[in-house]
Amino acid sequence: MGITARGVGLLAAAAVLLGVGFRFAYPELVVLGTAAAVAVGYALVSAAWRPRLSVERAADPDRVARGEPAAMTLAVRNTGRLRSANLVAEDRCGAALVPVPLLRLRPGRDTEVRYDVPTRRRGVVPVGPLRVTRRDPLGLVALARSYGGTVPVWVHPRIHPLTAVPTGAGRSLDGRTDSVPHGSITFDSLREYVVGDELRRVHWRTSARVGELMVRENVDTSLPRIVVVLDNRACAHPRRAAGVAESFESGCEAAASVLAAAVGEGLPVSLLLVVPPGEDPAGAAGPLDRLAAVELTDGGDDPLRTTMSRLRQERLGDTVVFLTGPGAAADLGHVGALRGAYPSLVVGMFGAAQPTRPGAAGLVVVDAADGTEFAAEWDGIRRW
Repeated sequence: MGITARGVGLLAAAAVLLGVGFRFAYPELVVLGTAAAVAVGYALVSAAWRPRLSVERAADPDRVARGEPAAMTLAVRNTGRLRSANLVAEDRCGAALVPVPLLRLRPGRDTEVRYDVPTRRRGVVPVGPLRVTRRDPLGLVALARSYGGTVPVWVHPRIHPLTAVPTGAGRSLDGRTDSVPHGSITFDSLREYVVGDELRRVHWRTSARVGELMVRENVDTSLPRIVVVLDNRACAHPRRAAGVAESFESGCEAAASVLAAAVGEGLPVSLLLVVPPGEDPAGAAGPLDRLAAVELTDGGDDPLRTTMSRLRQERLGDTVVFLTGPGAAADLGHVGALRGAYPSLVVGMFGAAQPTRPGAAGLVVVDAADGTEFAAEWDGIRRW
């Protein structure tokens, strides 16, 4: 609760009038001071009354690519039995405040406001809560309260179409099979029979032992497994413009493009951050949401070495796509050291002033200024 400047002036005047009136025995001044004090007291009681409002909001849509339109629909309903007069409401949308008309909202009635959500930058835009300010009729006291929760709008990086994908490398005892998009060729495990399974896949010996039909579950070992590694260290993206590292934004767009291309081809793909977050943001669903929420961070002691060590030990795939900025040009030797564990190593370097040297045999480097140029260079790669 806050007393306005008018309220402070009237309260000060009441104190002066009462003091002078009692000190010099002027009843007229005492009456005026009492009236002023009563007005301030009435204002406090009037503003303290809490209006009963229900707030519902819906994002349309709640996940968009950077630059695409998104809107928020806000519905406010007066669930009380008294008219909520003299209300001033503002809905928080990111760092901006959107005015919401609530003056003279009758009981049982509602008002609806629809406004655009800014999507010029990648990120998670929190919308809400609704801030309602109630004032007394004299404008002496203002009391602000929050209604409703917060709804996030996920602004994903732009996705640039990629036509080329890695060819993969088979690692099974059956040898390498080239470009087999579908089908099952290598034994992986046994599972229970379900209607529709081919009888030629039934493993009769195991079925006789367990007492129910068991079928072979095979996998296609020719499909490439892609690991997208995004360098989110602040030292890797030293250049800022208005507080934004454009090289990092381009890296996020490249990561989203590779992920989308792999999913479109039905290929297994995973996203790995050099500096992993403590936990995924609330409500995140999938790698694109992680890319929307990721930020640059210092990361402590040598997070790149830790990430490269994990990649060598766990062997998460056969193709590593490392996306970084000009500040990491001297760190490419760590990526090249993965050559023994990963047949294909691709580095996307964004914002470098000079062409980047591969630094290790088998390391393919794509120098690009932004996501669009990365897509063009990626499709031009002839070897992985």
